[in-house]
Amino acid sequence: MIPKSIKWRLQLWYGLILVVVLAGFGFTAYQLERNRQFHRIDEELHHRTGVLANALHRPPPRRPDAEEPPPFDRPPPGQFPEAGPPDQNQRPPTEFHLPPEDTHFFDASDPNAFYFVIRSRENQEIASSTNQAPGQFLAIENFFINKINRQSQSPETSRQPPPAAYSFGNFRNCIASLPSGEIIWVGCSIAPELAELRRTAMKLAGVGGVILFLGLAGGGWLVARAIKPINEISATAVRISAGDLSQRINVAEAESELGQLAAVLNATFARLETAFAQQKQFAADAAHELRTPVSVILTQTQTALNRERDAAGYKQTVEACQRAAQRMRKLIESLLALARFDAGQEVLNRRRFDLAKTISDCAELVQPLADERGVKIFAELTPLEITGDSERLAQVVTNLLTNAIQYNRPAGEVRVKLAAPSGMAVLTVADSGPGIAAADLPRVFGRFFRADPARTGAGNAGLGLAISKAIIEAHGGTIEVASGENTGTTFTVHLPA
Repeated sequence: MIPKSIKWRLQLWYGLILVVVLAGFGFTAYQLERNRQFHRIDEELHHRTGVLANALHRPPPRRPDAEEPPPFDRPPPGQFPEAGPPDQNQRPPTEFHLPPEDTHFFDASDPNAFYFVIRSRENQEIASSTNQAPGQFLAIENFFINKINRQSQSPETSRQPPPAAYSFGNFRNCIASLPSGEIIWVGCSIAPELAELRRTAMKLAGVGGVILFLGLAGGGWLVARAIKPINEISATAVRISAGDLSQRINVAEAESELGQLAAVLNATFARLETAFAQQKQFAADAAHELRTPVSVILTQTQTALNRERDAAGYKQTVEACQRAAQRMRKLIESLLALARFDAGQEVLNRRRFDLAKTISDCAELVQPLADERGVKIFAELTPLEITGDSERLAQVVTNLLTNAIQYNRPAGEVRVKLAAPSGMAVLTVADSGPGIAAADLPRVFGRFFRADPARTGAGNAGLGLAISKAIIEAHGGTIEVASGENTGTTFTVHLPA
C-alpha cells in the first residue's frame, strides 16, 4: 500500500535526494579538511627534507668544546662518496652535522615528533634520529628506496624526481633522492590528525543526520500539505458518487495548480448537478406530457368497450384516440430530435440557400393563423445567402412566428427583420404581446417551459424553443430573447453568413 501512495513516493524521492546531497557535501567537506591537514604536514616534511639536504654537505662547524658531540651526529660505518654527481668518484663527508639552529625541527625526546633517516647510495645509514624505531619501516623503506634508485638510474629520467609523501598507517613519510645519491627519509606520526579527521567525520555525520531528520520531517509536512487538496477531491468525489451532488471541494489555495483543478472540478460538479436536475425535471415533464394523451386513449377505449355505440359514436372515439396518438407521436419526435442534438448525432443537410426567401415562405405558412387572430405580419427582409439546413432553419422561423402570433394581443403586430451587419445574419422576430415576466426569461429555452401553464393543447408541449435553440447552436449561431411586461417580446437569432 505504501509504495503505491503518492505521498510516500514523494517522501522517498525527497529523502533519497536529501541523502545524496548531504553525503556529497559531507564527503567533499571531509576530503577538503583531509587535504588541508595532509598539505600542511607535507609542507613540513618537505621543509625538513630541504634542511637535511642542505646540512648533509655543509662543512662541520668548529666547536669550542670538542668533547661534546654535535646533535644527531652519527659516524658512518664506512667510506662514502662526497657530495656531487653520482658519476664522480669523490669521497663524502665522514660526519653528518645538523646545525644547532635546525635542531628544533627534530625533537628527539618526543616520540611523535618528526624523525629522519639518511642513507647512502649503497643503502647504508649515514644518520638518523633517535625517535625512529629501527626496523619499524624496513619493508616500506626498502621498497621506496629501491623505487627511487630505479628512477634515478633510469636513462629516461633527466632530473631527480621531486620528494614524494606517503601515508602508512598512522605515519606520513617523505622520501627524497639527492643528486649525489643519498636518500633522505623524513616522517612523522599523524595519529593526532587522523583522530581529528575521525572527529570531523563524526561531526559531519551527526550534523548530516540532524539535517536529514529535519528535512524529512519538513518534507513530510510539505508533501502532506501539498496533496491535501487531492484528499479533499477524493472525499468530495466519494460523497458525490453516493448521491449528494451539492458537495463541493473546499480548497484554500485557489491559485495553486491543485486549487485550479479543484475550481474546474467544482464547476464540473455544478454542471453535473444542474444536468441531473434538468434530467429529473425533463423526465417528470415528459411523463406528465405523455400521461394526458395516454389517459385520453384509455378513457375512450374503456368507454367504447363498456357499452354499445353506433357507428358515429365509434368513429368519434377512434378520432379522439387518433388525436391523442398524434400528440404523443409529435412529442416523441421532439424528444428524439433533442436527444440527437444533445448527442451530436443530428445530421444537417447543409447547402447554400436564400434565408430571406425561407423566412418569407414561413410567413406565408402561418398567415392563416395570423388572420384568425387578427395579427398583422410586417417583414423587412434583405436578400442573404447562407450555408445551412434550410428545413431545420425554417422550423425555427415557423416556431418563432407561431409563438409571436399565439402569445400576441388581438389585432397585434409581428415584425420580422433580416439584416447582415459585420458578416452575420441577424434575424429578429418581435411581437406586441403582453411580454414575458422577468423571472421566466432564464427558463424560456428550457424544455417543457410554457409561459402560460394553461396552454397544454397539441403543439404546446414546451419543446419548440428548446429545439430551436439546439438547431441554431448546431449551425454555430446564437438565439437570445428580450422582453418586458406589456412591452412585447423580441427573439434575436445570429447566424454565420
